[in-house]
Amino acid sequence: MPEPSTRQSTLHSNFLHLYADVFWFGVLFGSTLSFIAVYATRLGASTFQLGLITGGPAILNLLISLPSAHWLQNRNLIRSTFITSIAQRSGYMFLILLPWLVPQALSEVWAVIAIVLVIALPGTLLAVSFNSMFAEVVPAQYRADVVGRRNALMSLSITLTTFVCGRLLDWIGSPVNYQIVFGIGALGAAMSSYHLWRLRPLAAVNSPISNLQSPAATSKPERLLRLDLLRGSFGQLVLAYLCFHITQHLNIPINPLFWIKTLQLTDGEIGAGNAMFFATMALGSLALPRLTARYGTRRLLGVSALLYCLYPLILGLAWDYLLFWGASILSGFVWGVCNGCLLNRLMERVPADDRPAHMAWQNVALNFGILGGSFLGSSMVNWISYREGLLVTAGLRVLSAIVIMLWA
Repeated sequence: MPEPSTRQSTLHSNFLHLYADVFWFGVLFGSTLSFIAVYATRLGASTFQLGLITGGPAILNLLISLPSAHWLQNRNLIRSTFITSIAQRSGYMFLILLPWLVPQALSEVWAVIAIVLVIALPGTLLAVSFNSMFAEVVPAQYRADVVGRRNALMSLSITLTTFVCGRLLDWIGSPVNYQIVFGIGALGAAMSSYHLWRLRPLAAVNSPISNLQSPAATSKPERLLRLDLLRGSFGQLVLAYLCFHITQHLNIPINPLFWIKTLQLTDGEIGAGNAMFFATMALGSLALPRLTARYGTRRLLGVSALLYCLYPLILGLAWDYLLFWGASILSGFVWGVCNGCLLNRLMERVPADDRPAHMAWQNVALNFGILGGSFLGSSMVNWISYREGLLVTAGLRVLSAIVIMLWA
């Protein structure tokens, strides 16, 4: 065991790198991930193609989520997180080259879809390994603070990046403007991976690269399909999260179409609205530890999940950028609280000696939610208008919040 002073030094260093990691991930999110669907929409993407961009990776994730947990059982979690982050995030570099390699707009949409699907494979391993690793390098008593600060830093980073990228997209002609935005995202992805590499295990602080392994690393390998985990209360939690994630992603393929075709917003107005969302998300994230201490994670999760219906509700009533911005400001705070509660509640319910298998089932629920929500949302607007689709989404989010209250 390391000395207490050494342990505290390692904790402090890890926290700083986790904060830096999420800050740079916010740069990636505020640039590439925030505008890739808008870019595809301006190239002429259909609702089906937008559904593939947002929900397609979930198909691949579902195929390898459970095998990824099995693969991680006997592996170093910090090293696995770093390697999979490099494999996944290097794919964002190809988006910069697309206008030169694929000059036809409709062909470029399919090229974007292909890149998104390819990087989804290592992205699944990254999601499972990072969640398992995070639970190991951040002791339970620090998680609310670390999660809250990480969310706040990410929100701040996304706010600044989204606002700047929105201005750049308006000031510079296409396609160079989007190439610059995707270049900013690639830089953020690289720096985020660098800080993941700098993490160190608490139990072996002198190793050059983390020797941290899954808690089950020395045990007999578990069977691949852990259905036993779903027979108890954890199964209800997974189902509740699945319902939430489905309704969370219903409006994702609708949003860029509604912004551009109905509200006729510019990239700058879209960027400003998204910046407002993430700015207030930072405030919600900073308030998370105090709110958690006062009301408890479970109660706070239920209330914030219920209020999460406000974004599609207010947006569905908008006729210009004003209500879009209003929805962004209000819902950002709600999501800052809700997002942190989702992770903290999951950590409370997952046993320390079997994290990868439990995290894999959460990843299955997340990706089923992304897949189901994205394709249901894109199919829904074939029958009803974009505006009506947003209002239906708001109602379904209320129902999913009730499930969260009962089973999470």
